[in-house]
Amino acid sequence: MSVKDGVVRKERSSDWTSGFFPGNLWLIYELTGNMEYMKRAIKWTALMEKEKHNAKTHDTGFMINCSFGTGFRVTGNEEYKEVILETAKSLSKRFDEKVGCIRSWDFGKDLWEFPVIIDNMINLELLFEATKISGDSTYYKIAVQHANTTLKNHFRKDNSTYHVIDYNPSNGFVNKKMTHQGYNDESSWARGQAWAIYGYIMAYRYTNDSAYLKQAEATTRYYLNHINLPKDGIPYWDFEDPNIPNSPRDVSASAIVASALFELYSYTKKKEYLNYSKKVLEVLKSDQYMIKADVKGPFILGSSTGNFPANDEIDEPIVYADYYFLEALLRNENQEIQRKKT
Repeated sequence: MSVKDGVVRKERSSDWTSGFFPGNLWLIYELTGNMEYMKRAIKWTALMEKEKHNAKTHDTGFMINCSFGTGFRVTGNEEYKEVILETAKSLSKRFDEKVGCIRSWDFGKDLWEFPVIIDNMINLELLFEATKISGDSTYYKIAVQHANTTLKNHFRKDNSTYHVIDYNPSNGFVNKKMTHQGYNDESSWARGQAWAIYGYIMAYRYTNDSAYLKQAEATTRYYLNHINLPKDGIPYWDFEDPNIPNSPRDVSASAIVASALFELYSYTKKKEYLNYSKKVLEVLKSDQYMIKADVKGPFILGSSTGNFPANDEIDEPIVYADYYFLEALLRNENQEIQRKKT
């Protein structure tokens, strides 16, 4: 939304962000136990079902896993399970054996042949879940192959990640490494680093592949130790923007990383991960980042940056920042409960 003019931008269910609002309702229900949020979550989740047949985007993982996936985890509703499985079939149609990846975008044919973006790692969770609940290993194998190909080609020597890798679909070779939302092709777009960290921690959860954990930790070190990461842990939209410190922040990136590092801490018990996540939660709860009470919109946090090069959603509330913030709160709460038990 635009805080300046009070306009909430609405999206169709086919937009990549569409599953986050139902997911937010499910997460708020888990955090509060308030049945009103569950009722609203059920209503908004149902609006997403038509996307289970959508094979025109890689983002059905975001769309359906955040809505139906979260709902299934909370309720065990068998009908939700069927939507997840049907979506996995649709998403799998975008996988190319020769490339070894799920194609990200169908637009921009003058820019690339077979684009794969680091964001796509998050969509693998739906495939892993589909195998978990169905026993059909097809989805797991696709997810692993995509993760392995991305591991091979997406990371630089310093363990930062490119945004876009363009493949030659005829032989699977890399055409070029580039950006679409970062400052330039060799810069480190903050949310891209966040997707990489979150994606490989999630992939490790399902596979126990130590290579995934190693990459997640390496990119986390890059992120946490970057000279341009502010002391409060909320990154600028791109680590290499020459206008730093006069550049917009990206709260969404910090929320994604905070949520991810709660999980990474559970595997490694390294306090620096837990410390970052807890610090970010406290910072995001402050007046600097929480939207004001008089702002009329279904959001919690401000100061996210959607697509800076396109001048789209700059320093504004964005729904997916709220989703990962709420998930981080829930993960923190669950870990606190576990610590008290032990």
